[in-house]
Amino acid sequence: MAEPGERPPRPARSDTREAAELRALKEQHPELADAVDMQLELNELQRRIQGRVPLPALELSADILTRHAVEARPLLRFETIPLELTDLRLMVRQTADVLRRFGALDDADYQRVQAVGRDMTLVTVVAQWYRTGAERHVVAVGFSAPEPPVDGILDQVLTVAMRPFLSRCAEVLQQRSDLATWTHSHCPLCGGEPDFAVITPAAERHLICGRCAMRWKFEPLTCPYCRNSDRGRITSFATTDGQYRVYACDACHRYLKAYDGRRATRPVMPTVDSVATLPLDAAAIQRGYTS
Repeated sequence: MAEPGERPPRPARSDTREAAELRALKEQHPELADAVDMQLELNELQRRIQGRVPLPALELSADILTRHAVEARPLLRFETIPLELTDLRLMVRQTADVLRRFGALDDADYQRVQAVGRDMTLVTVVAQWYRTGAERHVVAVGFSAPEPPVDGILDQVLTVAMRPFLSRCAEVLQQRSDLATWTHSHCPLCGGEPDFAVITPAAERHLICGRCAMRWKFEPLTCPYCRNSDRGRITSFATTDGQYRVYACDACHRYLKAYDGRRATRPVMPTVDSVATLPLDAAAIQRGYTS
C-alpha cells in the first residue's frame, strides 16, 4: 500500500493473448526459450509502436480492387503508409538491439543497421526495400522492373521494423469481402511473400504475408512460390498431434508451414506459431527444402 502523499503503484500490464501463448510454449518446450524470449521482446516493441500508427486512407473501390487483381499489382503505395520518422528510427534501431542480444545479428551487421537507422536517407532505404517486394511479382506481366533489393540482413531487420506500420494498413483491407477476387500467391496489399498459412475450419488454406500479416485465400495444394500444382510433386508432413503441417514443393524445393485450425482451440497466431514450429523448419531443411 502506498504511503500518504505517494502515487499508488501502477498495475502490471496484462499479457496479450500472444504473450500468454508464448510463455506457455516456453514452459512446455524449454529448448525454445531463447526464441520465445526474443519474440516476446519484438512483439512488445511492435505493440507499443502500432498503437500510435493511424489507419491510412486507402482507395478501395470495387473497380480498384478488380483492376489490381487482374494486373497482380499490390494495392498499397509506399507514399500511403502512415510512417512517422521518429517511430521508424526507433523500430529499426531497437529491432537491431533485440536481434543482436539473441545472437541473430553479429556486431558488424548490428553497427551497419544502427548507422542506417541514424542516417538521413533512412526513408529512401525503406522505400527501396518496400517497392522491391511490392513490384517483383508484376514484372512478368509487363510492368517495369523493381529497384535493386536491399541485402539479406537489412531485409530481415526492415521486415520486422516495418510490421507495425504495414499491419495497420492490412487492417483496412482485411475486412473487404471482395478480397476474394485476389487469386495470386503474393500479398494483395504489399506484395510480400507468404511465410505462414492457416487451414480454416472450412478446410480452405489462407496464406499469411510475412511483411504485413495480411491473409488471403489460395489453392490448398498449389505451391505459392512457383505455382506448381502437380500433387505428386507436393510433399506434406505434419506434427504428431496434427496441429501443424508443412507443404514442401519438389519443383522449387521451398516449403511453407501451416496451422491447422480445423480442430484447434484458438485462432492462428503467426508470431507464436512460427516459434512453435521451429522443429518443423529443421525437419524440412534436413529433407533439402528451403523457406
